[in-house]
Order: sequence, then structure tokens, then C-alpha cells
Amino acid sequence: MTAPTANKASNKKYLAIALVAVTVLALLFVLRAVDHEPRTDDAYVYADTIDVVPEVNGRIAELAVRDNQAIKQGDLLFQIDPRPYKDALMRTQASLVALDKQIALSQRAVNAQQYNARSAHAAVERARAAAMQATDTLRRTEPLLSPGYVSAQDVDLARTAQRATQAELAAAELQAQQAAAAVSGVDALVAQRAMVEAEIAIAELNLEFATVRAPFDGRVASLKTSTGQFASALKPVFTLIDTRQWYVVANFRETELKGIHVGTSATVYLLSDTSRRFRGTVDSISYGVLPNEGGVALPGGLPRIERTLNWVHVAQRFPVKIRVEHPDPELFRIGTSAVAVLYPEGGINAGRR
Repeated sequence: MTAPTANKASNKKYLAIALVAVTVLALLFVLRAVDHEPRTDDAYVYADTIDVVPEVNGRIAELAVRDNQAIKQGDLLFQIDPRPYKDALMRTQASLVALDKQIALSQRAVNAQQYNARSAHAAVERARAAAMQATDTLRRTEPLLSPGYVSAQDVDLARTAQRATQAELAAAELQAQQAAAAVSGVDALVAQRAMVEAEIAIAELNLEFATVRAPFDGRVASLKTSTGQFASALKPVFTLIDTRQWYVVANFRETELKGIHVGTSATVYLLSDTSRRFRGTVDSISYGVLPNEGGVALPGGLPRIERTLNWVHVAQRFPVKIRVEHPDPELFRIGTSAVAVLYPEGGINAGRR
């Protein structure tokens, strides 16, 4: 073998060794980065949603939004025909006016009854005084009959007067009792008035419920109806996405959760535009998923995360909810595929925020 040939072989050998060394160093760097900065592409965009449901029944008289439209808090979503609820409110208000007049008339009658009762009571007092005087007269007259100071006729007259005043007293007391019993009062009508006021409040609330407005800034989704459709109470008309806050839900292996906690820094990007990065923080970490095998399915809507291999033991993954800072409202959509990178304490980029 000549010298040039040997040098050429030696150079190839060194080049191969250098290539292997670079590969090993790159592998070590990747492993270190993965260990200190867990990453996953098993992630998707999420936002809170509500079903927009009317509180009252009725036909939709005005539909003020269209599907996928962005709306602001307080914007009109749809208007249910308010005429039946206006009529109900007018009826209850008219009932209150009529009841107030009835209460006024009844109060005047009660006042008259109370005056009669007081008059009857005064008559009882007069009859009682007359009866006491007649009894005293009879008591003084009877002892004077034996000595002859008074005649038997005088005693009879005193006795008759005493009996008459007693009868008048009894009649006056009976009349007073009847007059007192006639004082009925207006308590029942006043209680009925409270019921009518409650009905008015319900009618006003139903009329208010006929107008449905946005409870927060959001975006309309799954709108599949139009003006004229009959809306049933507590049945969804469409879905409203809460665009005030967006999240990325990323599934990380259980072996990567060490050091991750609420507030851990994160970076996310969407597959719809991989050129843009968004910062975020961990909002929460799931404490339960449905096991795929060898376990009992827990009730109550726990997430099910499929494992990719069934013939080896694969680490379970748990959803990590990341709150995104300053998301692009035109880019973020529920269900969009995403990639998430976490920076636990002690990680390479833990202090980058």
C-alpha cells in the first residue's frame, strides 16, 4: 500500500469517527433537551363553550347573528316573539290595578264596620250604667217597703226598671258582638296583592328572557336555524365559543410530568402556521384519564387517551392544559392541531419569560 493510499484511508477513518462523535453529541443534546424541555405534538386548541338556550318558548322573530360570526358581550343574538309575554305582563298589571281598587273599597267598608263596632261598644257601656243604676234603686227601695215609707207599687216599678235595663244591656252586648264580628279586614286582599306582584315580576322576567344577548365576547358556531323557527325553552339554538381565553391541551407522558406544575412556562405553535410561536403557562394538569386495559372505567366523562402500542408497556399520557398569552383570534380554532413545549424549573429555557 502506497503512502497516499494509506493517508486517504486514514482520513476516511477520522472522518467517520468525527461523524459518529457529532451524531452522539447531537443525540445527547436531543435527549437532554427532551428530558429538560418535554415536547409533544399530541395537542390541540381548546376554548370554553356554552350552549345558547332560550329561557322561554316562542318563535324566533329576529336572528341577529350568522354562523361563525364574532360577537361582543351584550350584542343581540336573537329575539323571541315578545307579544305573548307583553300581553301577560299587561294582564297582571291590570289585575294589580283592579285589586288595589277593591282593597280601597274594602278598606272603606272596614272603616264603617269599625265605627259601628265602636258605637255598639258605647251603647253597651250606656246600657251597663243604666242597669247598675236600676239595680241600686231596687236595692234601696225594697227595705223601705216594710216600714211603709214606699208602696208596693213603687217596689214593682223599681223591679221592672231593673229587669228592663238588664235586658237592654244583654241586647247591646249582642249587638256589639255582631258588630265586632262584621269587621273582616283586608288582610286576605293584601296577601293576594303580594301574589299578583310576584306574577308581575315573573312576567317582566319572561319578557326580558325573550331577548337573548351575548354573555361574553365570542364566536357563533353550529348555527342551524333561521328566523321563524320555534325555539323551545332550555333547548340549544347554537354554540357560543368563549374567545376571551384560548388554551392548548397537550398530552404528556406520565414520566415527563415531574417538575411540571401550574404556572410552568410553555411555548406552543399550531400546525396551521408553524412560523408563529405563542407563549403560555400551565393552567392545570389532569388528575384522571380512562385506563385502556386492566382497569375499571371511571364514571363522569374522564378523557380517554389511546396508547399506540399494545404489546409493550407504554407510559400513560395525561392532558396538560396550557393557557395561551395573546393568541391570534383569526388563527386559533377549537380542535386545531398544535405542538407544545414545556420549560419546567431547572430547564434550559425556564427563565426565558
